[in-house]
Amino acid sequence: MADVNRGNRPLSPFMLGKDYRLQLNSALSLAHRITGIGMALAAVMTVFWFLGLAYGPESFRTVDDLVTSWIGGLVLLGSVAALWFHLLNGVRHLVWDTGHGLEIEQTDLSGKAILAATAVLTLLTWILSY
Repeated sequence: MADVNRGNRPLSPFMLGKDYRLQLNSALSLAHRITGIGMALAAVMTVFWFLGLAYGPESFRTVDDLVTSWIGGLVLLGSVAALWFHLLNGVRHLVWDTGHGLEIEQTDLSGKAILAATAVLTLLTWILSY
């Protein structure tokens, strides 16, 4: 059987137990997948809004009340943040595909830049939409 460790580094974080510290790039990779799923769910919410519109004023009023409520606003804010993060992180991956920015320091810096840009662009989008 092959040795589980390469030097002092395990092959899988699940073999580490409680001593494992999640790295920024691992967290951003997981967040990228989660935001993709979240945007799909937001698209379903948008379809329900259009269906409410198609079924007449009473149906639209019911759906619109939900979408414009505080919980709907929270979902919308999360969707905007997910969209910006997913877009920016996707561009970062495209840059990596060219072979650039793959050093650990650069990946950490670009990850922090993605998080900051996501926050700023989400805030700007939210401010400019009202």
